[in-house]
Amino acid sequence: MSTALIIEQTLNGLQFGVMLFLMAAGLTLIFGVMGLINLAHGSLYMVGAFACAVAAAATGSFWIGLAASLAAAAAAGALIEVTVIRKLYERDHLDQVLATFALILVFSEGTRWIFGSFPLYLNIPQLLGGVVTLPGGLPYPAYRLAIILVGLAVAVGLYLLISKTRLGMRIRAGESDREMIGALGVDIRTLYTVVFALGAALAGLAGALVGPLQSVQVGMGEPVLILAFVVIVIGGIGSIKGAFIGAILVGVIDTLGRFLLPLALGVFLDPSQAAGVGAALASMLIYVFMALVLAFRPTGLFAAGD
Repeated sequence: MSTALIIEQTLNGLQFGVMLFLMAAGLTLIFGVMGLINLAHGSLYMVGAFACAVAAAATGSFWIGLAASLAAAAAAGALIEVTVIRKLYERDHLDQVLATFALILVFSEGTRWIFGSFPLYLNIPQLLGGVVTLPGGLPYPAYRLAIILVGLAVAVGLYLLISKTRLGMRIRAGESDREMIGALGVDIRTLYTVVFALGAALAGLAGALVGPLQSVQVGMGEPVLILAFVVIVIGGIGSIKGAFIGAILVGVIDTLGRFLLPLALGVFLDPSQAAGVGAALASMLIYVFMALVLAFRPTGLFAAGD
């Protein structure tokens, strides 16, 4: 096992982590500001992926598809916030879970009705189709490296938005005391719609970016949503910094676990058995890590608002 292979898998874990961050950041913004549990967030990820695939196929440009994914996911997010979510803010979490679970079914069946049950495929844009030689002579796919850079840029952009802008000030105030910010004249309904649309756009961006690496199909958002919830539990609910650190940890642990555990078990077991047992154990690693974090830090690694 070479050092180059370990570095490559670590970079793959980082790429997976920044994709999870794009999902988790929207979730933690929505929960932190609105106190809303949104199970339909994975459907917005799917909307972004389908919008990108359809627009790219129609225009021949992945970049137009990427813009379409942001617009479609943000529009879908704003629409469901105004028509459905707005009625749930004063309801308990069980009502929120039931209503947003119903939205999953609506989005899944609606997508299947419009596009059919067969998956769509996105090509990696020609500009990013090659490999980049990293320091030390390690070749790495340019597209995966671009995803990492986009994720880091979004993380910096979110930090600046939350900490340096008037909108960010209102978002932070909404997290702390939504009644007071409403009393001060801020249109809290508009703020909620903007935050929900922003979180939806981030989920749509994640779906569009991962589309060329896998097929675009109905239900693709739910497995990622589960991992995004794991990320915000580890990082701390309501913390953008926690979402970023948690996502990177989950991405790297999951990827390296799936790579290293079968190799380690191969010393003691038949290769086919080692692969099966190793994959099963690797899928448990992030949940074991989450349990350890919660045992010592029940509120997650960072406090809300960090």
